[in-house]
Amino acid sequence: MKKVSATFLSSKDVPKDLIKLNNTDVDYIHVDFMDGKFVPNKTMPFSELKHIGEYTSKRLDVHLMVKYPSKYIPLFAELNSEFITFHIESDEDIISNLEKIKSYSIGCGLAISPDTKVNTLIPYLPYLDIILVMSVMPGKGGQPFILETEKKLNELRKLIESYHFNILINVDGGVNDKTKDLCRDADILTSGSYIVNADDFQEKISSLR
Repeated sequence: MKKVSATFLSSKDVPKDLIKLNNTDVDYIHVDFMDGKFVPNKTMPFSELKHIGEYTSKRLDVHLMVKYPSKYIPLFAELNSEFITFHIESDEDIISNLEKIKSYSIGCGLAISPDTKVNTLIPYLPYLDIILVMSVMPGKGGQPFILETEKKLNELRKLIESYHFNILINVDGGVNDKTKDLCRDADILTSGSYIVNADDFQEKISSLR
């Protein structure tokens, strides 16, 4: 059964939706954090995000869409984070940032954008607990699923198995009850507007498993 991570990027009322998500069996809350530099959009500042624990006790699946992850890793390490993932396309030394996440005993991950090849991950596989495959261009909620992602997920699954690593695959963007069948090779499905724009969050979460 797939695990589900719910993102509130498309939420109109974040505290209310976090409380509603807390009352479901969703596995993680996916926290999208953007600095306005790595992607054009900017999310709420950390000074607001740090209060997330007041609304949900769910473990956090943090996705840093930032140019300089080292600035934010220590901040998110203070929260109830299960994973902290940053982009392979970011501007800093990747291994030192992965080691920084690990130093907090938090699962560390790399995200790859739709136009980044799977084999760029090879040097970092020994360090990784999770890989986030973007099935939309990073930075905006509500985009349609890029169909080529199915092939990319399969390629990534074969790559991980060929090196005999135990790394989770998370897929993020345009995930719903129709596109989930294109994500057979993923372990975790991250979904946003499909869940938070619905009347019944639990029904949508169950439909993804």
